[in-house]
Amino acid sequence: MAGNEWINGYLEAILDTGTAGTIDYQQQRLLESSPARRIVAVNATKYFIQEVVSGFDETDIHQTWMKATVCRNSKERSARLENLCWRIWHISRKRKQIEWANTQRVADRHFEHEQGRKDAADDLCEDHPEADLHSDIAGTRLSRNSSETDVRKSFNEGQHKDKCLYIVLISLHGLVRGENMELGRDSDTGGQVKYVVEFARALAMMPEVYRVDLLTRQILAPDVDRSYGEPTETLAPGSYDCCGDEVGESSGAYIVRIPCGPRDQYLRKELLWPYIQEFVDGSLTHIVNMAKALGEQITGGDSVWPYVIHGHYADAGDIAALISGALNVPMVLTGHSLGRNKLEQLLKQGRQSKTDINTNYKIMRRIEAEEFSLDTAELVITSTRQEIEEQWGLYDGFDLKLEKVLRARIKRGVSCHGRHMPRMAVIAPGMDFRSVDQEAFDILEGEIEGEGIPVAPPSPKPEPPIWSEVMKFFTNPHKPMILALARPDPKKNLATLVKAFGESKPLRELANMTLIMGNRDDIDTMPGTSSNILTIVLKLIDKYDLYGQVAYPKHHKQNEVPDIYRLAAKTKGVFINPALVEPFGLTLIEAAAHGLPMVATMNGGPVDIQKTLSNGVLVDPHDEQAIATALIKLVADRLLWGECRRNGLKNIHMYSWPEHCKTYLSKISLCKRKQPLWQNNFSNHSTEDNSQEDSLKDVEDISLQLSDDGEVPENVEKGKQIYDKQLSIVATEQKLIGLEKLQNCKFPFLRRRKKVCVLAIDSYDSNKASKNMLAAVREIFTACKMGLTGFILSTAMTASETLSALAEDGIPVTDFDALVCNSGASLYYPSMSFNSQVHLVPDYDYDHHIDYHWNSDGIRKAMSRLTFSEAGDLPIIIEEELRSSTHCVAYRVNTANMVKVDEYRRLLRMRGLRCHIIYCLNTTKLHIVPLLASRSQAIRYLFVRWGMDIGNTVVFVGETGDSDYEQLLSGIHKIIVLTGLVPHRAAGKEDVVHTTGTREDVVPSESNNNLVATSCEAIAAALSKVSFQV
Repeated sequence: MAGNEWINGYLEAILDTGTAGTIDYQQQRLLESSPARRIVAVNATKYFIQEVVSGFDETDIHQTWMKATVCRNSKERSARLENLCWRIWHISRKRKQIEWANTQRVADRHFEHEQGRKDAADDLCEDHPEADLHSDIAGTRLSRNSSETDVRKSFNEGQHKDKCLYIVLISLHGLVRGENMELGRDSDTGGQVKYVVEFARALAMMPEVYRVDLLTRQILAPDVDRSYGEPTETLAPGSYDCCGDEVGESSGAYIVRIPCGPRDQYLRKELLWPYIQEFVDGSLTHIVNMAKALGEQITGGDSVWPYVIHGHYADAGDIAALISGALNVPMVLTGHSLGRNKLEQLLKQGRQSKTDINTNYKIMRRIEAEEFSLDTAELVITSTRQEIEEQWGLYDGFDLKLEKVLRARIKRGVSCHGRHMPRMAVIAPGMDFRSVDQEAFDILEGEIEGEGIPVAPPSPKPEPPIWSEVMKFFTNPHKPMILALARPDPKKNLATLVKAFGESKPLRELANMTLIMGNRDDIDTMPGTSSNILTIVLKLIDKYDLYGQVAYPKHHKQNEVPDIYRLAAKTKGVFINPALVEPFGLTLIEAAAHGLPMVATMNGGPVDIQKTLSNGVLVDPHDEQAIATALIKLVADRLLWGECRRNGLKNIHMYSWPEHCKTYLSKISLCKRKQPLWQNNFSNHSTEDNSQEDSLKDVEDISLQLSDDGEVPENVEKGKQIYDKQLSIVATEQKLIGLEKLQNCKFPFLRRRKKVCVLAIDSYDSNKASKNMLAAVREIFTACKMGLTGFILSTAMTASETLSALAEDGIPVTDFDALVCNSGASLYYPSMSFNSQVHLVPDYDYDHHIDYHWNSDGIRKAMSRLTFSEAGDLPIIIEEELRSSTHCVAYRVNTANMVKVDEYRRLLRMRGLRCHIIYCLNTTKLHIVPLLASRSQAIRYLFVRWGMDIGNTVVFVGETGDSDYEQLLSGIHKIIVLTGLVPHRAAGKEDVVHTTGTREDVVPSESNNNLVATSCEAIAAALSKVSFQV
């Protein structure tokens, strides 16, 4: 044996350990999911191999292998050592290859962003060639529109002086409740839960805010407290406004729990993706009902829609985007922790392939949810500037340089041609200072050397019980305490902290260390990752013989955390956060509020916290020596400790909740105000005449309006001409008539429908409805016994193609209450005119509704650059002008050279264009429609506008369909799958047509709402099973 003695030691340990006691991932997942939830011993072999690979140079490892080869003998252990050296050397080389591949991937993404930015600049320069947009994009810093003080002043002096704002926050995963939060119980119940609860409570105390709803998942599982199953929980009552006048009973802050997924199971966040649509539908029902109730209390009648919909984390961002699109109100996003950043970190470690990472964390579904949230969001809240530049900058949908250019064009009143980048705002999280014992701080202030302030006598209050639980670990409990508070997670880097403490004799002599690592009963029953980290920490404590110097209590309550901070401050200790990357670092703020200086990671939020508080030292979390040196410096230097402590206490008010909420309200006031465009009236009318009059009022107000980015939407008359062009194919004498001539209009009936059937059967033959599809329509009509049941036809066909298909088969179009055409880009209501002719009345409010950041010319220009094969001569897709409409750009597809839906979407996002891309009509056509337009969102639009009951809606689909097919398969509506109608796609086309992730990430594998039918009798039976009585 030769080479570094540490390498030899680790190799001997690996040989001694072997593979006994190790466990592969699949076995571990199986054991975790079992009732006993037992975890086998930690993989020590993996630990020692990682130590060798990460801690030593490849040359040293290679020399060890060479020496082992030369010293080979007949002993089995010698042969195993030689083989082991070679394998570890191979791992080290592979790690370098992975690092090179990561570097290449980052370079490729940078090149694609630059190309997208250049294409966008070229398109934007065409209407203003005198503007040097390329120089703007090159990095000229744009001055802010106004200072923060000016924004706040304008907000306070504006239209929201009255207590009238309704704000909706969404945080889906974890265990969310207002009191006794179980923080650290699992990886889903952490700082985000505490943040959203305290944020909702603080927002409700602002004078402008009437009500705050925090929407989360209702959980009735037997292994969690039953409080998580309560439909509502009051966080802060709001009985009086700022003037002392009594306000309505619905004011205040509330947790609203929405049923979602299996009611009797508490699911980790990676398993919640198939139930997103169900949560959206349940949330919409609550918001619509609450808007009506608030309207009665605040305005005396008109519904009060949410001021913003604010999603927290990727899953809630996906939900907020869909709700925002259905209601046409602004969306705000807070990422908390970002998927692309996590993916990059895991790939750099080289321990898992991208496929394994996606299997474990559903990372690609999460990233797509974050991209979709960026598409929709008006504002993105971040904790630090670093999060904007280094984390959001990894996403296709955000480019900081292009965002500055678009913002400059909007400021100058120049069109952006539908391009959109969300605004980014840095707002540090707030803190609840109610737990801070100011008296104790005053006493500690007098104890600082050289202050000359008399020390008040100690309070006779008994010591908190948690103090004795911590101090019982120490041989000398009076030494300064180094405090770390984090859940046992690899990214929290607790093992490195213990190593730094164990290897520094001066630090061990000077201080004790306390590790608050969540709550545990039995390590073997904990999730695998947490169990592994705890075991490694305990082994390191034993390795360095730190007994009597390190405390690691098994249990603590959330309300005892302030007492732990006080104990550390009483001993003149230091708080440390050694995380590899810390998105913000709320514990650093809490520690500073209790008088503790900090040592923190130099990656992420602590950088901004240190700039604001100036109360500590930043270190490289990978450098054990730097961590130990910083801790010694702060603990040993009493003057420096006192200065950092005073700075923290002096500046901590910058992180108070009132300051946070004031800044937040001023930022969201800059969001472009949106709300439903129609007259809102959800009451059921007793006569047809009254219903007709109300509905005519709904559609008569189609005056020209400005879109969200200051552009004028395409003229309504242009839309009429396109609709006329399509309808003339069926009958040239049929024209869209003026609304003043409309009689017996049928679409008011939709609001009175108790049951609704949506026919979304994607069965086509030569780009028109197949005979099987039309036969199925007749069977559905027969099974549903047409009467009070409403019918909606949802299709990728144009209006003219739909009318033609129905006419050829003798199906009256007036049997339908609405037609959703062009993959959700157009919405029509069939009606009878005064001379008994059939006409389709476009819903112009829907056109305005989906016009959000849409510009068909911008789409055409961008697609013209992307639609050629690699040879550069053959177009992959060709636009079909006759199929295109105001809100749908249609292309004919070269099926032999198809491009993935994800790829088109990614390239358009890089150019600032937000839209839905759909392969349809047996993958022969490609439709590009607005972001807010889709067949599933059209159903939600009809629900919100006409009060249609989604719970009493049945959607009929085939066994497969267009690329938006999966979006129709989940939600609170019922699904009946008609077999044998839609042919399965050819091999290889599934990956091209479908979006990121597997079907299991979008559609629940098991649902009582999904049934299969093959005939008219089977349809009737299926309707009966889903309680759809007709």
